[in-house]
Amino acid sequence: MILEVAILDLKPGLTTEKFETTFKIASTIIASIPGYISHELQRCIETPNRYILLVRWQKLEDHTIGFRQSPEYQQWRSLLHHFYQSFPTVEHYEVVLHNSSNHEQEK
Repeated sequence: MILEVAILDLKPGLTTEKFETTFKIASTIIASIPGYISHELQRCIETPNRYILLVRWQKLEDHTIGFRQSPEYQQWRSLLHHFYQSFPTVEHYEVVLHNSSNHEQEK
């Protein structure tokens, strides 16, 4: 599994509510791509116009080729990219160690 991490900084003056509503619509696009596993969007507490997007892919190419080179990516881009102050920083990670507490396992 590959974890895509994107830091999304919204342009000043844009409402987070509008972005979050539009993101929910765009979520159906990314979820339809082969190799997609899951995703989550989190808002920064200290910087309210900053989000982090975490997308789990089966393999790196599912994102870099399968999604980024697809017509669906163009739809994703037209829905979301006008919200960003600059093009998001995107990096990919692979698991080295995974551990969870008993409390987390109870959920």
